[in-house]
Amino acid sequence: MAFGADHADGLDRLDEELRLAQQPVPELFRKVIADACNHIPVLSKAGKVARIDRLVAAGAWTDAALALIELEMPARKVLRLTLEGGEWFCSLSRQPNLPAGLDESADASHELLPLAILLAFLQARRMAEAAPAAVSAVPAVCAAADGRICCDNFA
Repeated sequence: MAFGADHADGLDRLDEELRLAQQPVPELFRKVIADACNHIPVLSKAGKVARIDRLVAAGAWTDAALALIELEMPARKVLRLTLEGGEWFCSLSRQPNLPAGLDESADASHELLPLAILLAFLQARRMAEAAPAAVSAVPAVCAAADGRICCDNFA
């Protein structure tokens, strides 16, 4: 339990640091990867993170942020990127084909597009950690000793 609280505090500190950032820098990307990513450290050993490293080195911050989401949370897709009143709004969705009212999207905003994307990524990470374990709607069925099973729907 203490680990969960420490991790949540780390995400909160990282969120605040991203909100206050004036521009993306390589150190900030490294902090996001170290503090908020579960898969990328493992994938880096397999050599699959070289693309993100190249994008960060080239200063292609938006592409690097999108590649980070693609590797770390492949189920999340960019639903919306809009510029409103001088601020970028990013929305990440697990089910982009659903109407907006039915989908639980991770939303964030910032003056800079790559930082808005990273903030939405942190929001999606929080949502994933807070979600209860998936419960199957289909009950497990065990065959009776003589091979009979009940197939009635009692719902």
